[in-house]
Parts: sequence; C-alpha cells; structure tokens
Amino acid sequence: MLRGRLSRLLFSMAGRVCLSRESSGSGAVGPGPVEAVIRSKLEQAFKPEVLELRNESGGHAVPPGSETHFRVAVVSSRFEGLSPLQRHRLVHAALSEELAGPVHALAIQARTPAQWRENPQIDVSPACLGGSKKTRTS
Repeated sequence: MLRGRLSRLLFSMAGRVCLSRESSGSGAVGPGPVEAVIRSKLEQAFKPEVLELRNESGGHAVPPGSETHFRVAVVSSRFEGLSPLQRHRLVHAALSEELAGPVHALAIQARTPAQWRENPQIDVSPACLGGSKKTRTS
C-alpha cells in the first residue's frame, strides 16, 4: 500500500486540466523538480487538453521523496491517427533525458480528446512487490 495519504490538486490552465499528487510519502506538497520538468516538457510537446501526472514512487522500494516512478495521462489532438505504440514513442522522445536518468518507470496513457471523453479515467498501478516477484500475503 502507498505510504502516506495521496492528495489531488486540481489546476485549470487555459482550458487544460492538470492533476498532481503528493505521492512520495515525504510530506512535501507540490511537485518535485523531476515532476515539474516532466510536466513542462509534456505541455510543450503536446499542448494537452488533459495532463495528469502522478509520482508513484512512494509505492515502491525507494527512499522517501524519490521521483523515479510516474504514471501519466496525456490527452492531445497530436495523437489523432497514431497507433498506441507511435504515441508512446512520442512521449518517450519528449522525456528521453528523464528516462535516461532519474526516471526508472513511466506508465503512459496517451489518448485523443475523443477517447478521453469516452473514458476519462487514469489507470491504477498494481502494488509494488519489491522486486522479489512474490505474491504479497498481507
């Protein structure tokens, strides 16, 4: 289970909705430096209608305050006509520096505005098993 309580902050910026979480369990409110860079790069690259970014590092075996595991939902007309693989490649290209450095894991939901209207939900990541690959008993 995630350490600490996750809180949602809703921002409305020029017609876009951005959700952020305090998710590292460190007690710090607001995005850390890696999260801020990811958000900025995705906003610049895709001009998203919706951008939801979650730092899920607190649910993994990393020190408190880490920024290593993220989940992102990006809704952009730039994805029209592209396959899911092509969309993921675009997101990876936009975040190539972060993926080569501090970010260990990135779960991506890249949708068109029409797809988001049909299902405006961000997926939930499964609980981390700590690298042991064993089923949790508690």
